[in-house]
Amino acid sequence: MNKTTILLVEDDEDFGLILKQYLEMASFEVCWFQNPLEVLQQIPIVETCEVAILDVMLPDMDGFTLAQKLRAEVACPFIFLTAKNQQIDRIFGLKLGADDYISKPCDPEELVLRLHNILKRQNTQPAESYQLGTYLFEPQKLVLSHQQKIIQLTERETALLLLLIQYNNQIITRGIILQTVWKTTDYFAGRSMDVFISRLRKYFQYDDRIKIQSIRSVGFQVVFPML
Repeated sequence: MNKTTILLVEDDEDFGLILKQYLEMASFEVCWFQNPLEVLQQIPIVETCEVAILDVMLPDMDGFTLAQKLRAEVACPFIFLTAKNQQIDRIFGLKLGADDYISKPCDPEELVLRLHNILKRQNTQPAESYQLGTYLFEPQKLVLSHQQKIIQLTERETALLLLLIQYNNQIITRGIILQTVWKTTDYFAGRSMDVFISRLRKYFQYDDRIKIQSIRSVGFQVVFPML
C-alpha cells in the first residue's frame, strides 16, 4: 500500500523533527524542508506530495507567500502551522485557500486527524444521490428535485454543490471553492461564484434547515440535514 506523502516546511529543527517522526509513525512519508527557497527549487519533489503543512514564520519568505507561489506550481491542499494566534492571520490564511490552520504548539495527534479529514475529502467519490433535507440531489443526472419541482442543474452548479456537501457542518473558504470549481481566484471568478451561491440558496428556499451562510472575508458555513 502506497503511503501518502506530506510536504512539511518548518524551520524549527527540534519541532520539525518531532512532527516528522510522528507523521512517519502515522504511516505518512514526509518531505521536510527548513527553508522555503529550497522548496521552490525542488518542485519535482513537491509535486509528489498530497498535502502541504507550512509554517507561517519562516526565514527568507513567510508561509503565506510560499503558499501563493506553490499554488502556481502544484495543486495540493495545505495547512498553515504557526505560533501566531491572531484572527487576522487566520482570516488571511483561509482567504488564500488553506484547508486548515493550526496554532503551535499543536497536538500531533490532532494534526494527523485533520490530515486524514482533508485526504478523505480529496478522495471522496460522488454518491448516486444525496437526500438533503426535503431535496433529492442526483449529481450524475445534474438534477435537484423537491416534491414535484425538478431543477436541472448546470455542470458547475453540480460541482459546487458536491463540494459544499463535502464541507457539511463546516466552514468552507472562498479560496477553496474558487480553486476547486473555477480553477482561478481572480476577481471575476469571485463575482461569478457569488452568483452561483445565490442561485443555490434560491433552489433550497423550500427547506429552511439548509444553510449556506456567508462568513465575512472567509467563506461560507454550510449546513445540510443529511437523511
